[in-house]
Amino acid sequence: MRAVAYKQPQPITAETSLIDIELPTPEAKGHDLLVEVKAVSVNPVDVKVRANVAPAEGEYKILGWDAAGIVKAVGPDVTMFKPGDEVFYAGAINRGGSNAEFHLVDERIVGAKPKSLDFPAAAALPLTSITAYEALFDRLKVQEPVPGVANAILIIGGAGGVGSVAIQIARALTDLTVIATASRPETQAWVRELGAHHVIDHSKPLAPQIEALDIGAPAFVFSTTNTSDHIGSIVDAIAPQGRFALIDDPKTLDVVPFKRKAVSIHWELMFTRPLFNTADMIEQHRLLTKVAELVDAGRIRSTLTETAGTINAANLRKAHALVETGKMKGKVVLAGF
Repeated sequence: MRAVAYKQPQPITAETSLIDIELPTPEAKGHDLLVEVKAVSVNPVDVKVRANVAPAEGEYKILGWDAAGIVKAVGPDVTMFKPGDEVFYAGAINRGGSNAEFHLVDERIVGAKPKSLDFPAAAALPLTSITAYEALFDRLKVQEPVPGVANAILIIGGAGGVGSVAIQIARALTDLTVIATASRPETQAWVRELGAHHVIDHSKPLAPQIEALDIGAPAFVFSTTNTSDHIGSIVDAIAPQGRFALIDDPKTLDVVPFKRKAVSIHWELMFTRPLFNTADMIEQHRLLTKVAELVDAGRIRSTLTETAGTINAANLRKAHALVETGKMKGKVVLAGF
């Protein structure tokens, strides 16, 4: 089978930072599905791993943690899918990625592809949907209001992949007032289009802009990017006894200033359940099923905004470079080999 991989971490400008290779087609065992990959999207995690993680000596590392495709074979323990089913999923960070013609993935973290979307539009959604859903409902527990404060959420980085889905899920499944941050006219327009009630500029102090909205301090803050740049503003803006979640990797995170407000702090990593084979790993199958239902009902839309051609090394290098700018809105997708 054809695949795209690398042998050593390099800048994306290097021609060998990602290369085309041929590998044997893997065999489905246990709970695994063998998926014929039709489309993939690129996330910041792809960029981070490619730049920093070396594969074992003499081996290749295949990236890719978003895919949509068709089930070709199933392991003996599979109960929820059969060959021919169309699926979408994000996979597991401790296994080979989806930048290959065929890919193994555990059925318990896979959802049936939304019927109303083609493969590229579906491939834009899994990783960001899982991240946003888990952050909102498993970490922040937004279904449990903070007493006496504004039932509102501030989403920092609203135009990015995760922010774009978090806005939509919050609007579709909660009664939260959604405040999203974006700093450019085109990204501000994008988050409004996705359903944000209010848009503020994260290149400026956040607390005064929230105060000017006259809705009160938000109970919840979800930071998707550049948390270290905004931590002081988050402390100022969040309501007492509020809940704060983040997904990025600040070099340091001083949580002491949150103590005065008794703010709880939550990390979200959508890979945790498959990485540790948790007892509730199947929750990712269930939430992807819910997301697909919302898409097919017209309540959530795909966040595909860029296409980068077919799945090969040259095009994936272009997609990685685009993600590395940190200025994308939505997601970049590649389709077909």
